[in-house]
Amino acid sequence: MLKATYTIGCVFLLIIAAQTRNVMADAPAGHPIVLHAAHLLEVDTGRVMTPGEILVDGERIAAVGTSVTHPAGAEVIDLGDTTLLPGLIDAHVHLFLHPGAEDLQTVEESVPQRTILALLAARDDLMAGFTAERDMGTEGAGSADTAVREAINAGRFPGPRMRISGNAIDILGGHEDANRFNPEQHVLSNATYANTADELVAAMRQQHKEGSDFAKIYETGKDSVRDGVLSTPFQYTTAQLRAAVDEAARLGTGVAVHAMGEPGTLYAAQAGVASIDHASQLSDETMRIMKERKIPAVPTFTIFEYFAHQPGPGAEREARLLDYKIKEFKKQVAAGIPFAVGSDVGPFAHGTQARELELMVKYGMTPLAVLQADLLNGAKLLGWGGQIGQLKTGYYADIVAVPGSPLDDITAVERVAFVMKNGVVEKRP
Repeated sequence: MLKATYTIGCVFLLIIAAQTRNVMADAPAGHPIVLHAAHLLEVDTGRVMTPGEILVDGERIAAVGTSVTHPAGAEVIDLGDTTLLPGLIDAHVHLFLHPGAEDLQTVEESVPQRTILALLAARDDLMAGFTAERDMGTEGAGSADTAVREAINAGRFPGPRMRISGNAIDILGGHEDANRFNPEQHVLSNATYANTADELVAAMRQQHKEGSDFAKIYETGKDSVRDGVLSTPFQYTTAQLRAAVDEAARLGTGVAVHAMGEPGTLYAAQAGVASIDHASQLSDETMRIMKERKIPAVPTFTIFEYFAHQPGPGAEREARLLDYKIKEFKKQVAAGIPFAVGSDVGPFAHGTQARELELMVKYGMTPLAVLQADLLNGAKLLGWGGQIGQLKTGYYADIVAVPGSPLDDITAVERVAFVMKNGVVEKRP
């Protein structure tokens, strides 16, 4: 009865939110909007305009400056003592996960139920200022993320711009397989099996047919820290990953890998993947290749912090992983490798993942460098370079306002007061 009530409640919320979205999406065409705030950040240079104004015409930015033209009939939104920023980007999310036992929720909850929850998660992320995201695997929900992306794109439901992978890809007995369950129950993996290069290509073709924008591959398996050193087995060779990268190039997409450490991170860099996610251990050679090929690391500190503070026997192990990761991250920053920002939100609550930017500053980057990693590198990684990630004429009007100055206090991004996506106001003070 509780499950039925919960599902009915989710459907009710979905209907109400969809109705709200339709009202907002039906704003009259040719309705110009002028946003005014105390400050505006020019992300690529770090220059702050004071004050800052943006003229929005339809879905695009028409003008940016300390003062812009106010067309007749324009709506002027005064955002007070805030800083205007491009909409935030999360390059590593799981819309189909929520707080709770991850291994059980993917088994106990139906795909329709999980899809409803994914839509609600997308809405929460948008309200927190994330106007573009990369969904890194549905964790056993197949290509259901295609429906989520299409519902958002059609204006039926509020959510970020989405790049989706469908199910992630893994080896038999790998990172996402149902390894701890009774084998006689034949519990399914949370990923799609591929044990050879040919099977990787076949899986990618099937997922592309079902709507994926890129492939997410698990390159490393179970992690452990022994005598202060991370140990994690690789799952695919360089040649196998290169076959996947070549197939992605044929499809006009890319490959992102879950890769915690060596030698899997090296194999991924050698293969030319689009990003190395988690990246807790990178050798000098791996970092050299990443710098040369502009392959960003996506640290995902927030998920490590979350698990390190959860009660239970695994907390000590997770704390060791986090401590190790922090030390390695400082080396990576010093080496000058590129970064993008991704939180791995899902196991912790959607809409709270801006903490990732705070943690990247805490562990060694400047606020401006983190914002540039998020907005400039994130836009390129998601395939929207030159379209989002900056407040420039001709860019999509994905805009947020935060209190004060994020250059002085990066935690301002955790208190987003205003959200506009594609020229539509989604959240007001």
